[in-house]
Amino acid sequence: MNKETVQKALAELKKQPKRQFSQSYDMVINLKNIMIKSNPVDFFVTLHYPKGKKVKVACFGGLALSEEAKKHCDLLISEEDFPKYKDPKVAKKLAQQYDYFVAQATLMPKIAAAFGKVLGVRGKMPNPKLGCVVPPNANLEPLVAKLNKTVRLRANKATNLQCMVGKDSQPDDEIVDNIITIHQAAVKNLPNESQNIKSVALKLTMGKPVNL
Repeated sequence: MNKETVQKALAELKKQPKRQFSQSYDMVINLKNIMIKSNPVDFFVTLHYPKGKKVKVACFGGLALSEEAKKHCDLLISEEDFPKYKDPKVAKKLAQQYDYFVAQATLMPKIAAAFGKVLGVRGKMPNPKLGCVVPPNANLEPLVAKLNKTVRLRANKATNLQCMVGKDSQPDDEIVDNIITIHQAAVKNLPNESQNIKSVALKLTMGKPVNL
């Protein structure tokens, strides 16, 4: 996949009927020659440009991290708040409402005990690889900025990967860069690299897909 191929696909999408709202560009990578049930695919990609949608970040933090969490995250959950989420329905609602969870490292054992069942099955436990497990004195601003440029590609049932790569209000160069970055990351994270990719398509929210 190269820049010219992606630019051509974007030009085709722009010919489709305009909508009275800003549409998202969605990328779909169809897979082949891979047994998803025994070899689930799940990885994160940090893009060079925003994907056009602000993520919601919740932070499990103590007193030392509370000011940073209040300043840069959408929700602070202190240890004193944990009992509020004992009801599985309340915990599930929390998991649905927030895209990423950040945690103070010293609280991780208690977070795992209180939220592990709900967040774990959804793949939303604070992820050390993403930098989401932090010391009490952490600066959360760069982490939240990074999460807003991060997409997750996951296939554990259907044989495709899909994610939002931007909005039609963004410059084309940003969309092109995001698409190529995601494609390169997918190749690296698949067992047989490009041999596991059947096709790649790009579509607008209300539009028909265009093959890349």
